[in-house]
Amino acid sequence: MTTTKPNHIGSKIARIRELRGMKQETLAEELGISQQSVSSIEKSETLEEEKLESVAKILGVTKEAIENFSEENVINYFNNIYDNDFSHSTGALAQNSIFNPLERLIESYEENKKLYERLVQAEKDKVVYLEKLLSK
Repeated sequence: MTTTKPNHIGSKIARIRELRGMKQETLAEELGISQQSVSSIEKSETLEEEKLESVAKILGVTKEAIENFSEENVINYFNNIYDNDFSHSTGALAQNSIFNPLERLIESYEENKKLYERLVQAEKDKVVYLEKLLSK
C-alpha cells in the first residue's frame, strides 16, 4: 500500500468510493462527467468546494467526512463497534465520540437503495434504447 499525503482530497475520495463499492464510471455518470475526469479528481490534491459537495452527495457522505477521512478512523470505528458490542451486557452499541466518515455511509441505507434503483433503471433505459436502435 502506498502512503499518500494526509490531506490529499483525491485519495480520500477514491478510498471512500472504493469502500462504497462504487466504480469510477458510476461516479462519473452521477456527476455527468467522464471516467477520465473522475480519475483526474482522484489524483488531485485539492478540489473546488462546489465539486467536493457534489462528490460527497453522490458518495452519501458529507464534505467534512471526505476532508476528515483517514484509514485510522475507519479502523477505530470498526474496533469500537466490536469492543462496545461485546463488552456491554445490554448488547447495545455505545455512542462513540470518534468522528467517523463511514458513519454517514452506514446511516444512509435508504439513500444507497435509491441510488441503486436509479442505476438499475438507467441500465434498463439503455437496454430499451439499444433494442429500439436494433429494430430499425
